Amino acid sequence: MQHKSHFENSVAIGTPEDGRNPRRWLLPVLLIAQLMVILDITAVNIALPHIAADLQLNGSTISWTITSYSLIFGSLLLFGGRAADLLGRRRMFLTGLCVFTASSFASAMATSAATLFAARAGQGLGAAILSPAALSIITSSFHGTQRAKALAAWGAIGGAGAAIGVMVGGVLTEFADWRMIFYVNLPVAAVLLVASSKVVPADTQKPRWRGLDLPGAALATTSLAAIVYGITQADSAGWTSIQTHICGLGGLVGLAAFAAYELHIDAPLLRVERIADRAIGGGLVLMVAAAGSIFGLFLLCSLYLQNVLGWGPLTTGLAFIPLAFSAGVGAHAAGHLVANHGVRIPLAGAFGVGAIGMTLLSRVGENGTYLRDVLPGMLVAGVGLGVAVVTVSMAILTGARAEEAGMLSGLNSTGHEIGGTLGIAIFSTIAAGSGAILGPHAASGIGHAFLVAAFVATLAGAVSIAALPRAQQFLPKLRLSPQAMPIH
Repeated sequence: MQHKSHFENSVAIGTPEDGRNPRRWLLPVLLIAQLMVILDITAVNIALPHIAADLQLNGSTISWTITSYSLIFGSLLLFGGRAADLLGRRRMFLTGLCVFTASSFASAMATSAATLFAARAGQGLGAAILSPAALSIITSSFHGTQRAKALAAWGAIGGAGAAIGVMVGGVLTEFADWRMIFYVNLPVAAVLLVASSKVVPADTQKPRWRGLDLPGAALATTSLAAIVYGITQADSAGWTSIQTHICGLGGLVGLAAFAAYELHIDAPLLRVERIADRAIGGGLVLMVAAAGSIFGLFLLCSLYLQNVLGWGPLTTGLAFIPLAFSAGVGAHAAGHLVANHGVRIPLAGAFGVGAIGMTLLSRVGENGTYLRDVLPGMLVAGVGLGVAVVTVSMAILTGARAEEAGMLSGLNSTGHEIGGTLGIAIFSTIAAGSGAILGPHAASGIGHAFLVAAFVATLAGAVSIAALPRAQQFLPKLRLSPQAMPIH
């Protein structure tokens, strides 16, 4: 009985009783669910002009099509991750999937700005529940080098999926309607609901509501929401405005109060002392840099192709296919690099490669071409940042105990979303610094933004060497897999 209990608690999938192996379908189901979440972020970016024209959105409100999603998504990820630990990973995954699907339908049916923004906020809520639950299922179901491979696949979806989303958004907007971006989620979600009921590990414990730490969740969510709001509105309100300072500083003070509160309760939302672990604390800082860099890469390339070269949504979307491929290659390589060399040296090298790619892209000019000025740097930066995002995730999540897999997954995802939001806000502000964001003259500001991105990647590489643990300290944790099962 003791062996059976250990088996059920550690894996909760079981061996196939009828000759089928549900485990081999677990990772694809989780990855497709995450891909659906990512596609609805980047695909909507391409469709914004068409959405604005259809719903009569003006310049000051159109950004809320993105902000209403990112504000809820980024601020609730930490709570969503902890809820997965206490209420059940499968329960939260299915709940998030249902909320995201219903909100996708509402987004497709929106006839006004208010209904669209509310529906997009609902999508953000569903994503904040679904994404950390899916990631914690991976970290609790796979172990050792198999976990490294699974996290590499998760990272590949994160990098390549963002580029695929740009392509899908361009194709659907060009040949159908922007509403198809949301309608397409419905059949995919229906298949995922059926498949996940068969392959996602059953929750072995009843929901534990008493340990959910709702006061801490409210404080963390409010603080993160203030930071996300301040960042996303800084471009219009001004980086030196009172609003930006109040939101930013207020959010930071709130997070400090949250950390102090969590240290003095028995069942915290986040075990703050875990951030003292160099792999987790250093990884969180570097996740912000990696996500900010890759989101900035997508943004700046899109701005150059559409605003300077005058490309339409379809051709712009197709132009990102090589970036999706290179980011996927980098994510795949990350698993092998980390398994053999730890996280410190691979991450420093990845940021170095990303910096080279950004430097190549900084040469974009008013009369540039895609093949000469964009593609080479896009490919190089894609490989480097693909490695970086996966390596950072592995640093944060390796060694996670079963009861904290959701917590650390939520922390990892929070760093990713906050970093992406920061990257978009900062690099778009720099790109617009020349005074022109449309037409050939916009190339100068975009080039300057790429140079700043190269500097950020270089700095992050140096921080990787200083902050992350050596391979001798990290690899034993990666290879320690007392609960591992063979994966075929």
